[in-house]
Amino acid sequence: MGTEEIAARLSALADELGELAYDRLQEASAAVRGGGEPDPALLAEERRITRARRAVEKAAALLGPRVASGDDAGDV
Repeated sequence: MGTEEIAARLSALADELGELAYDRLQEASAAVRGGGEPDPALLAEERRITRARRAVEKAAALLGPRVASGDDAGDV
């Protein structure tokens, strides 16, 4: 398995994490629409999931296909 395949898997995982974070936000907003307060634990979990998604996206970008530019052409 090459790095580009792993990058694709990481990208799919980042999408799943994004969906989980969105679900947590929907749950929190449903509580507000119902006249209550958002659950602080849900909001904290959403932030944690979002941080994980960003980290996975960075890893996918690092492992994905490289686009040669003038700045990093010598890094290859």
